Amino acid sequence: MKRVLLTLLFVMGMALPALAVDDPSEMLPNPAQEHRAERIGSQLRCLVCQNESIEDSSAPLARDLRHVVRQHVAAGESDRQIMTWMTQRYGDFIRLRPRLTLETALLWAMPALALLIGVGLAVMSFRRRNTPPPDLTEAERARLTDLSDPIA
Repeated sequence: MKRVLLTLLFVMGMALPALAVDDPSEMLPNPAQEHRAERIGSQLRCLVCQNESIEDSSAPLARDLRHVVRQHVAAGESDRQIMTWMTQRYGDFIRLRPRLTLETALLWAMPALALLIGVGLAVMSFRRRNTPPPDLTEAERARLTDLSDPIA
């Protein structure tokens, strides 16, 4: 029974996802600084994978960005300074949760605006379709009578 349990634990351990830190030498010697670097890295988007943080990605660019974050942390910069540097260098896209600006607000509002515009166009089209045509003028009625009279 022990052997089966140990085998099961071993197989389950092998199924766990690998850590993104490819090389232990990437890690900072100070555990508090390493934890800070991981927290900052988890807020930054891998520019290759796009829906993963640089801490979760094993892409070479993510490894380079992790290294840069750790350099800034080791240099004693604050979280805000590091995020500002990364944003200035790579734009707001590098943030997994971008700041609320006019552009991001418009981006989030566009589906609702498109729906409102579509509903408005549909209502206008429906109203226009249900309005009766204007009455014919006397000249138009005479012309219609002339056209509809059979040629004798």
